[in-house]
Amino acid sequence: MLRAFTDHPETVGETYLQHMGSAWGFAGTMFVGAAACLLHGLFPSAFQKAGSRRIVELHQRMVANRHRAPEGQGFLGVAEGI
Repeated sequence: MLRAFTDHPETVGETYLQHMGSAWGFAGTMFVGAAACLLHGLFPSAFQKAGSRRIVELHQRMVANRHRAPEGQGFLGVAEGI
């Protein structure tokens, strides 16, 4: 049962608490981006690039600068060939 909390974080080189902090950081960034997009919908002259900046930031953090998964594992620890 405990492995359900540690298997995936280990595949990205993190402890459970490090992974939780990272995931919450992503959630906060997405929340800010979503709020900016909602406000941009109401006020088109406001937050014109805020949403796209958050997407670029998340891509850099999650994809471009990610840790390599252990041998035999693909992106974010998903086993290859599935």
